[in-house]
Amino acid sequence: MEKQLLEEVKARALKGIPATIDEALALDAICTTDELCDVANEVRIKHCGNKIDTCSIVNARSGRCTEDCKWCAQAARHSTGIDEYDIIPDDQLMEAVKLNASQGVHRFSMVTSGRKISPADVRRFCDMYRRVAAASPMKLCASMGLLTKDELASLREAGVQRYHCNLETAESFFGTLCTTHSHADKLRTIRAAREVGMEVCSGGIIGMGETMRQRLELAEQAREAGAMSIPVNVLQPIKGTPLEGTPLIGEDEVVRSVALMKLVAPLAILRFAGGRARLSHKSMLRMLHGGISGAIVGDMLTTIGNKMVDDHTLFAMAGFEE
Repeated sequence: MEKQLLEEVKARALKGIPATIDEALALDAICTTDELCDVANEVRIKHCGNKIDTCSIVNARSGRCTEDCKWCAQAARHSTGIDEYDIIPDDQLMEAVKLNASQGVHRFSMVTSGRKISPADVRRFCDMYRRVAAASPMKLCASMGLLTKDELASLREAGVQRYHCNLETAESFFGTLCTTHSHADKLRTIRAAREVGMEVCSGGIIGMGETMRQRLELAEQAREAGAMSIPVNVLQPIKGTPLEGTPLIGEDEVVRSVALMKLVAPLAILRFAGGRARLSHKSMLRMLHGGISGAIVGDMLTTIGNKMVDDHTLFAMAGFEE
């Protein structure tokens, strides 16, 4: 029975047909980690090949956020001691662009704190994106909050090809972690981004107290929203946030979660994101052979990431092309 279900799910996933959440949970109950990862790896090779999709982000506006997301260091109501600043200076931005381009990074994104940027700042960031596009071959992404369709269209015209708006967690769990905006608000922004011709990147954070079912709901909801890239962050509890005392989930649970998410979203690029710096080399290799085919490289927004040189070595060891 175990092998039959696994083979049925694999056969469908190889055709791009996702597993249901109940099927994925049944596999979680009966399969070893290696069995799940091996199937997820076959699905990854079929749909994503052996090229690792790399991106880098720069914190283009830090702190002073009015929202109440319990995980976030940038919320004004949380005392976390992070640097706070308005729009990143142009010379600092262009230095980051030059560094990432020289490292062969495929995509570059500016990320801003806050519910959304203002219309005036949309225009300012559009000008910045035009300068970045003129200076670099990297594809451009943006993560600037709950923008309107017209604002997103302006970014698209300025060269932004992909918009990032994390769902963060399953709709069934979101309200326990954030009350100042909703899952529906995020889905509205994602829909508007797609309507103006942007690709969508949308994932979330695991390890915030959610169940495995809710992790799979997150993958399903991101897939149904049209996300072609699903970043998987692992919570790094930050001192001063309401989640600072949250116990860390184990590495095997992280590995299994990613493999199962791949079966629920077989066509999407599952992307290493924040929190992987605490994982062992062995676990990261297993995940690269267990569903992962993308990575945010370099530092995250308010936390230290992985060194690019180490990532190049890791990807090569896993047999990926950059």
